[in-house]
Amino acid sequence: MNKPIRTVAGFCLLLFVALLVNATYLQYWRAGELAEDPQNRRIVEAAFSRERGAILVGRQAVAESVPSDDKYEFQRVYPRPFQYAPITGAFTYFSQTGLERSQNEVLSGEDSRLFVTRLVDMLSNTEPQGGSVQVTINPAAQQAAFDGLSALPGDVEGSVVALEPSTGKILAMVSLPTYDPNRLASHRLGEVTAAQRELEDAPGQPLLNRATGTRLPPGSVFKLVTAAAAMEEAGYTASSRVPGGASFQLPLTSDESGLIDNEGRSCGGDRIPFTQAMANSCNTTFAKLAIEVGAEGMKEQADAFGFNEQYLDELRQASSVFPADLDEAQLGQTGIGQFEVAATPLQMAMVAAALGNDGSLMTPYLVDKVSSPSLQVLDQTEPRELRQAVSPATARDLTELLVATVDEGTASPAAIPGVPVAGKTGTAQSGLDDVPPYAWFVSYAPADDPQVAVAVMIQKADIPRGEIAGGRLGGPIAKAVMEAVITQ
Repeated sequence: MNKPIRTVAGFCLLLFVALLVNATYLQYWRAGELAEDPQNRRIVEAAFSRERGAILVGRQAVAESVPSDDKYEFQRVYPRPFQYAPITGAFTYFSQTGLERSQNEVLSGEDSRLFVTRLVDMLSNTEPQGGSVQVTINPAAQQAAFDGLSALPGDVEGSVVALEPSTGKILAMVSLPTYDPNRLASHRLGEVTAAQRELEDAPGQPLLNRATGTRLPPGSVFKLVTAAAAMEEAGYTASSRVPGGASFQLPLTSDESGLIDNEGRSCGGDRIPFTQAMANSCNTTFAKLAIEVGAEGMKEQADAFGFNEQYLDELRQASSVFPADLDEAQLGQTGIGQFEVAATPLQMAMVAAALGNDGSLMTPYLVDKVSSPSLQVLDQTEPRELRQAVSPATARDLTELLVATVDEGTASPAAIPGVPVAGKTGTAQSGLDDVPPYAWFVSYAPADDPQVAVAVMIQKADIPRGEIAGGRLGGPIAKAVMEAVITQ
């Protein structure tokens, strides 16, 4: 063989080796990365054409795949779109949100727990199917929450969350404004793009799940945390007398911006019963208690209830905030849920649920169980304690105060005949002249053995500024949700 031929042969051999190395690199080392690349349209189209598993509330599918007469074979549909969109999210050609995102491996059939199912499908030469996801939602509670929030006038922005105190199950999760995920799941991709842009630009952020993603000043519902800190750190009980007074000038201040008052509510003189302070939501009391407890004690108590951390796995969650490094003026404001305190509706439902569960704070969860296409249960979520937020004695004392607040105070709109209810109202200032206050309400029932804890947050509704109050607006909604659970 002459030299030119040997050179060409060697060069061809090098090219062949390079081809083998590159193929091995792409098909082995980078296979996972390329499969997950959002620009890999072949993978996207294969997933989009697959029969995904259902998301179930009870026996009803709130997201499922049905046969399609186009090239994608299956169409994702949402039978009750507006009510469940904040939970299910949407499965689109371009992306996934909500449970469609967090449970994608199960719903698409790619989860390792579905290995046997995938193997059987492969051997029988059938298309793979996804597993189903059963959620913890109570349909009656979800309906009551959606109907109650939707009945408020105008373009409502708000949320309702209900929890089972003993387990952490999310029984209801509603967010308004909402949207129709069917528009985003369409096979007409141009229309999907237009719908996505429309929803992203729409007033009120309909794509936002306010239950987990909106943090606002909680106002007076945060007084539950302040009262808990006063009991845990300073030795107060339900029968104690606490600081009262018609007004209180915050330390380090001398003008009206630092003056705390009670907006005309009866808060007595120097010392008043704790029941009176809670029933009348006395700002002066809780500002003074926060200062007495101290910044470290207040932050420790807020953190014990779940502030400043992540705890929900299934949906994207904004951490609620209790600030650090406070002076006494700022600390007094945090005692009434203002300054830089910010909470999600889920967080405030967790505070109420912990008090109803003898102080034990359970980790909230939304996925109850995962099943194979043949309905074999593959995984069942076990309730898990996040921590003991307060002692059982503190929880009992606070429940006593909150029952009195429903029976005799500002939370009376949540009263249920024949059922003891613990509740607290809140009206939080937005801090902006052109933005009205936020209305809050938290409650749990039956107070002596709670089956449900509720948080209602109303960020915006067509209501005159002077008529915005947590009890008037949120109390009836919380009552309806509690009744839906305890009367079943």
